[in-house]
Amino acid sequence: MKKILFLLLISQLIFAQNQKTPYEKGNGNQTPTYEEMVRFYDELDAKHQSICIKTYGLTDSGEPLKVIFFSNDGKFDKNKSVILINNGIHPGEPDGIDASIMMLRNFAEGKLKAPKNLIIAVMESYNIGGMMNRGKYSRANQNGPEEHGFRGNARNYDLNRDFIKTDSRNAMSFQEMFHDVNPIYFIDNHVSNGADYQYTFTYINTNKERLGKILGNFQNDEMSPTIKENLLKKGIISTPYVEINGLKPELGYETFMDSPRYATGYTSLFNTLGEVPETHMLKPYKDRVKVTYENMLSTIEYLDDNIAKIKDLRQKNLGQYQPGMKYGIQWKIDSTKTKTIEFRGYEAGMKPSEISGKPRLFYDRNKPYTKKIPFYDTYTATKEITIPRYYVVPQSEWQVLAHLKRNQIEMKPLKKDSTITVEQYKIADFKTYQRPYEGHYAHYDTKVSASAENVKFRKGDYLISLNQKGVKYLLETLEPEAVDSFFNWNLFDSILGQKEYYSDYVFEDTGAEILKNNPKLREALEKKKAEDQKFAEDGRAQLDWVYRNSEYYEKTHMRYPIFRIL
Repeated sequence: MKKILFLLLISQLIFAQNQKTPYEKGNGNQTPTYEEMVRFYDELDAKHQSICIKTYGLTDSGEPLKVIFFSNDGKFDKNKSVILINNGIHPGEPDGIDASIMMLRNFAEGKLKAPKNLIIAVMESYNIGGMMNRGKYSRANQNGPEEHGFRGNARNYDLNRDFIKTDSRNAMSFQEMFHDVNPIYFIDNHVSNGADYQYTFTYINTNKERLGKILGNFQNDEMSPTIKENLLKKGIISTPYVEINGLKPELGYETFMDSPRYATGYTSLFNTLGEVPETHMLKPYKDRVKVTYENMLSTIEYLDDNIAKIKDLRQKNLGQYQPGMKYGIQWKIDSTKTKTIEFRGYEAGMKPSEISGKPRLFYDRNKPYTKKIPFYDTYTATKEITIPRYYVVPQSEWQVLAHLKRNQIEMKPLKKDSTITVEQYKIADFKTYQRPYEGHYAHYDTKVSASAENVKFRKGDYLISLNQKGVKYLLETLEPEAVDSFFNWNLFDSILGQKEYYSDYVFEDTGAEILKNNPKLREALEKKKAEDQKFAEDGRAQLDWVYRNSEYYEKTHMRYPIFRIL
């Protein structure tokens, strides 16, 4: 009897050490359903002390956001640094899901050398609703897997555009999780679209200018090249994410700008280094999973060996964002700065379409090439602001305050009613997209005018210092001219419409009295009429001009309700 029990125990141990993933059970071109993935991770957690599953809030699907943690000693305290890996933000691109399941299984079973100084945190699948919306055809250009999820989430949001506006429960839960985990590095696994070329693996480093020169230069000049050299030793060639003109590759291409709406754009606001791996859609699924797996391992190895240095650089990086310093909020490629890279592509040409008979693009895989081409990887600021000492946010802006609190922004309520000299913005101009984008008719090309004003604030309004870890998050969301500001995402649209008006026949007499008692205003009106013929011929426009320059014009119209103390 003892011998039988012993043999059963041995067989169970062997089974536990050979737990096959759903991907490994298939033919190399299959990815698990949501239920299969959850079941595998739950079983892994039950078998290994080094694995821990933690739940963070709900997603739009109604299912909770789950994160799997691996620690070599089974301790999950705050003494170790964390690498955070995101999978399934676009579930039709599941390479990271399968690569991560195998990687965590292999770490837990001792098949891989475990990091000593690093906890690995893996999101099971960020877009659970999209993963459940499973089919064969949503990725028309992609070579496998046989079935996969859908890009939109349960409410049809593209979650990789939602990290600032935060319309989804997914994004809210992500933000809470992110600040709890506080990762030093973030990987967001994807699959590319676009041109055809020889690479299976391409990547986007967090934009070095937005990340900050200290961390940005370190990642681009030291960390990333070392990791990619390690991949090359494994037989994996790589190149920065490709957005190239197939017919004219010699023109080169630009590095991608991950503004804060994107995952790595958001995480960079809190001093977290990051990368977006983009495997090539046309390569076989098993090859894409393999390079995703190897890239994560090479990154984990580098981080584990360089934890102390990265911690030091993160602290120094914050020193670039102090009150009184300049901060770039709008950017463009600096075309005067370029580097030459060796690009491995396929010859492209045009041939008649079998559908329309018109010329169409095609790539000839029988004609590979290697060419030296320009790569533009430097941005320059086209708009800068001076970092204030404080923002003042009225308690009436509860929606904004909720976003700030979720992102652990430090705020102090005023203890009494106070009159404070502040810099106040008025919205001078903006444009609005005419087609909806991710649930919004967003603004762009926003311009403001600024003036010093004495403003009365109430007890309970919030004073927010810029001398804190979330300084960049504050600047990118509260400065209206920033690309992904709360203003541009429509959080302040109520200030754009007047609430009070006037009847022409009544205000004609009032306006005349105003001009009679204010010669300087009359002089300014006559000057404008002399300079603007169209205005001079428009009586209604002149009356409105008088109204807008009178005490009757409402002070809240176009007044931005967040204030700066310089």
